[in-house]
Amino acid sequence: MHRAPVIPYNAAMVTAQRHTIHRHHYGWDRSFAPVARIAPGESLEFEVPDASGGQLGETSAVGDVSRLDFTKVNPVAGPVFIDGAEPGDVLKITLLSFVPSGWGWTANIPGFGLLADEFTEPALHLWRYDPRILAPALFGRWGKVPLKPFTGTIGVAPAEPGLHSIVPPRRVGGNMDVRDIAQGTELFLPVEVAGALFSVGDTHAAQGDGEVCGTAIESPMRVALQFDLLKQEPLAYPRFRTDGPVTRHLDARGYEVTTGIGPDLMQAARAAVRSMIDLLSRRHGMPAIDAYMLCSVCGDLRISEIVDVPNWTVSFYFPRIVFE
Repeated sequence: MHRAPVIPYNAAMVTAQRHTIHRHHYGWDRSFAPVARIAPGESLEFEVPDASGGQLGETSAVGDVSRLDFTKVNPVAGPVFIDGAEPGDVLKITLLSFVPSGWGWTANIPGFGLLADEFTEPALHLWRYDPRILAPALFGRWGKVPLKPFTGTIGVAPAEPGLHSIVPPRRVGGNMDVRDIAQGTELFLPVEVAGALFSVGDTHAAQGDGEVCGTAIESPMRVALQFDLLKQEPLAYPRFRTDGPVTRHLDARGYEVTTGIGPDLMQAARAAVRSMIDLLSRRHGMPAIDAYMLCSVCGDLRISEIVDVPNWTVSFYFPRIVFE
């Protein structure tokens, strides 16, 4: 019950004539030269570095978090030119498989995260996991986190010229950090430039909806994707469809849930997360910073009600399976 189903990686999924994409870049820019060119219907494999771009590794210490160069974070592999893609088209990406590395990191980066004003000191947790079976990964002496690999950043180049930050998500995708853009999902992105110029990065071994401390289990992986093209189909923002249930890896033991209520959704979200941190710290004897990072990798923020003026309800769901 603790293990998420994993489809074994199949090299045949990647077109035999195509190589793995190793090159990566920082930011979005329509002027970047493509590193590969493919036709609709073809597949490629991407070698995706971790979100620190190699600045954090398997032997890093907390002091390394404060030394991060933010011009080198969140690199994405690509870009790839898709033949025939034109503005107004939709690029369909099918996520075929993930080959995880077996290690990852979660950090509290000062100035970043939902409660950045409350957690001002750097923190770092290094993870080890079995990349073959993806058994839940140990979080210190407290619990085990079920894993679900996915890609946090996936998108195409925007029409606006110039270099654009990789950090915020955009109409054409990017750093959306949607946990369910995982194996088997079909993602649809609006194309704004010729060839689409697709890139992918920021792979995670696990993340909660909201990624509240700003990082998930940041983990380098290989990702195999298939590309198809829908000609001149209206699409204002990314959409996706999953191939089945999305939370079975977390649902087996139910949830502890805290809420935040008020006229401001952001403040309600902060209150819900803060209450869960307090609950986990009291119940399990863990430092608040560890509870905060644990919430980021496996707890889910949800808008439970947004119609009962003047107050809205935000809930934070923490899976009990982590401790049971």
